[in-house]
Formats: sequence, C-alpha cells, structure tokens
Amino acid sequence: MSSHDNDFFATAKADLNRRTLLRTLGIGAAGIAAAPLLSACTGGGSPSGGGSSSKSLTFGSNASDDVPKRAYQAVTDAFTKKTGNTVTTNVVPHNDFQNKINSYLQGSPDDSFTWFSGYRMRFYAGKGLVAPIDDVWDKIGGNFSDAMKKASTGDDGKMYFVPNYNYPWAFFYRKSLWAQKGYEVPKTFDALKTLAAKMKADGLIPIEFADKDGWPAMGTFDYINMRLNGYQFHLDLAAHKESWDQKKVSDVFDTWKALLPFQNPNALGMTWQDAAQSLGGQKSGMYLLGSFVTQQFTDKAVLDDIDMFPFPELAMEGTDAVEAPIDGVMLSKRGGDNQAAKDFLAYVGSPEGQNVYASVDPSNIQAAKGSDTSKFSPLNKKCAQMIADAKSISQFFDRDALPAMANNVMIPALQSFIKDGSVDVKNLESQAKALYAAQ
Repeated sequence: MSSHDNDFFATAKADLNRRTLLRTLGIGAAGIAAAPLLSACTGGGSPSGGGSSSKSLTFGSNASDDVPKRAYQAVTDAFTKKTGNTVTTNVVPHNDFQNKINSYLQGSPDDSFTWFSGYRMRFYAGKGLVAPIDDVWDKIGGNFSDAMKKASTGDDGKMYFVPNYNYPWAFFYRKSLWAQKGYEVPKTFDALKTLAAKMKADGLIPIEFADKDGWPAMGTFDYINMRLNGYQFHLDLAAHKESWDQKKVSDVFDTWKALLPFQNPNALGMTWQDAAQSLGGQKSGMYLLGSFVTQQFTDKAVLDDIDMFPFPELAMEGTDAVEAPIDGVMLSKRGGDNQAAKDFLAYVGSPEGQNVYASVDPSNIQAAKGSDTSKFSPLNKKCAQMIADAKSISQFFDRDALPAMANNVMIPALQSFIKDGSVDVKNLESQAKALYAAQ
C-alpha cells in the first residue's frame, strides 16, 4: 500500500532518524536482503517490449498474497486463451514492490504493472516514467464512470491507469460474536468508544489493529480527519494546501487518543494478516481495514459470519465520505511500445476480465460497468452500496499525498504516536514544507 521512494533521499532533512533513513532507501522491515527483489522483476531479456508485432508481454505484480495472486493468474490465463498473447508474470512481495517502484520504473520495468490511482499515479505520470494509454481508453472508456475516469487521468489530461477494482475501508466484525454479546453497531464516535469499553470488559481486544508495515494506520488517520474536518480538508492536507501545524490536525490526534487504549497493544509488531486472524478467531471485536481483509478467511463459515459498518460520524459530514482506494494496472514507458501489453490493459478494463478476477478474489468490487454482480455475497453488496452512496471517495493518504510525505514522514510519525500517544505537528509541517517545495 505504501511506497518508499529513493528519489526523495536528497530532500530528506537531518532530523530524519535511522528508521526513516532506512525507509527512504527502501530497506525497512523487509531487510537489506529485499533490495534486489524488484530488479529481478524486470523484463530485460524477455521477448516482449519489441513493438506492435509482439505477441507477448511481461506483467509486474504486487499481488503476492495467495488470493489476489491466483486472481491475476486467472486473468492472464484467460487473456492468453482469448488472444494468443503470452504473459510472463513477475510477482514481488507487496511492500517490496511499493518500496522500489521508483528505481523499478527508471530501470528495466515490465511492460505492464499493478498500481494505484490518485496522487501516486499522477506523480509517476508527471515524471514521464509511465506510458499514456488514451488509445486503450478509446476502447474501454464506456465501461467506467466519470469518477473512475477522473481517477485514471494524469495532470496533463492524458489517461494512464485502468481501474480493476476498489474496496471500502470500514469496521469488520463477526456477526455471531456480536449477537452472543449483544453488541450494536455504533452510529457515533461516542457510541464507538462506549462499545469498545464494553468489549474490553468482556476480555476482547476491542479494536484489532496492526501497523508493522506502516501504512494501515493511515486509514484511521484519514477517517478521523474526514469525520472531523471534511473530505476537502483531507485532500488539501495531503496536497499541503493546508498546514500540519494547526488545531484541526492536532484535534485529529487528540480524538484518536481516545481509541489508543482499545487498539491492539501489539500493533507495531503485527501485519494486517496477523490482525485478520485475530478477528477471525473471535479474539477481537472489530477491525478497521479495507474489505480485502476477507481474503484471509478461507473457512466459508467464518467468511459468511463477517459483517461491517462505516466509520461512525463525528462532526462534519456524517458518514458521507468513504475511503475506497482504486487498484488497477498501468504501462511502463517500455510497455507503451507493446501492443500486446495495451491489449492486456484493455482486457483488464473489460467486464469480462474483471469478472475473471472477481471469480477468484470476491473481496473487492469490480470497477467496470456491466460486471457481473449476481454472485455478490451480502457483504459484497453492502460494500458496493457503501461506495455507491458515498458523496466523496478518498484514495487513502499514501495515494492522495506526495509519496515522500506519506512514507518518510507520516509512517514514522504515526508509529511513534501509536507507541506513546505523542506527535509533533510542528515537525510534520517543517518536513512537509521541505518535501513539497522540492517538487
């Protein structure tokens, strides 16, 4: 979910601690041994990238977890069967892929690759590291809403991204546990705190939480920020049109402090997959994460027992703003010369291609109009309705903000806050000024 970008190293200030420095180099928790991984995920020496006559392509994928990995394999298999074009897929561990994306795109990247909409798509498009795909959109544009088209457009007005699916962030829980304990869905933040206190008294971890990888905590920050200050403030803060050193931002952290005693105290040592298992095992009461959390529930009885509710209202906008990031595929500059790669993107952007993906990974909501929703579970329908009803859809902080701000500044700041409840908004602002001014 997050990207630690090498090109921002020169702008890092002296007050970056050792952990932040390692993040900037892309070495963090994955360890130094992970550094060569993405260089192996290149198309150099493959037959693709050779122009419009090519019948093959390479596909760099961050879908390293079992379910999405199999889902993309199903898509590439179906594409090959339909077109005769062969796809060589290079799967890289999810976080490593994000950590190395900048050097990857400047090296010998695959023709096509998984990525995200929002600022992080526009950023690399603006740097000229990816290929425009207006000709692909000429074929598939009718499959997408105006909102999806906007999310796929670069700052220069050209198209760069094909949406595959999106997924809402919400509180997920086990229905049977809640029925047994008599818990009710909280409509307000105060009700959420009251419920969490009851869960703690019942011997549960009230709010499952995991932030070993750094990015998950951004979802909690985004929701409290939007619920307190509104969707537009979220966008403006992420773009540094608003200062970090102001009461509105301090209020977000002060509000969050009320939840810290109820979140998993071992969060900094846990991945989201670890936390999902705790939720599935009924050791915790609820978990704020994207609907991809359901990928971890392989027991159908457990999966059928999962329900969700939106982050409760606080001050500004009820629950009108929903965090629902869009995932999809792009072309590298090299892939822009490969017609087979363009054809692959067009297939991913078709209802047929998205139905193939969803047949293996039903945890997300297909982005293309005309996709088959007849097999949606009640939870899928609820997720889709939440997105459809939203007046505003955010892309997640590390997709709406400058990559260096999200990863070099926010990750260590949020992890420090989770550890001891303290945050220095003046320091956040000084680092934001330096990083955004360098762009």
